[in-house]
Amino acid sequence: MYEPIRTKSVHSPADADFPHRTREEELDIQLAGHLAALLAVTDDLGLDGAATLIAHQITRLRGTPPPRGSTPSPDSPAPLHHRALALAGRALVVAASRADTAAAILAAERMDAHTAALRTLENHPSEPLAAATR
Repeated sequence: MYEPIRTKSVHSPADADFPHRTREEELDIQLAGHLAALLAVTDDLGLDGAATLIAHQITRLRGTPPPRGSTPSPDSPAPLHHRALALAGRALVVAASRADTAAAILAAERMDAHTAALRTLENHPSEPLAAATR
């Protein structure tokens, strides 16, 4: 009446010996990715000082410096500041989740800088953004 199962269960993992990443490793990868995207937008905006700080954090997380080569974009800076603000917000959430104070502070500072730049653009669209985006 009862016949034993002769095949492996579909519910057992196929690769039990497969090395899995820890939560901290996954968060490091995610944070480095958000910062790399923020770095690309920061380079497009031509903010060299901020880009250097972001690149330093990426190097700390990945162990290697990020690839760079973007030149400042001639387009309107408003969409770039909106994108940078969103990316900095994502980086802040991940940095807070992994308790990375240095990355969280950097992300919060970038959020403040891009918010100030957007306010400046709204109030005085023809003025340079040098003071608001440092």
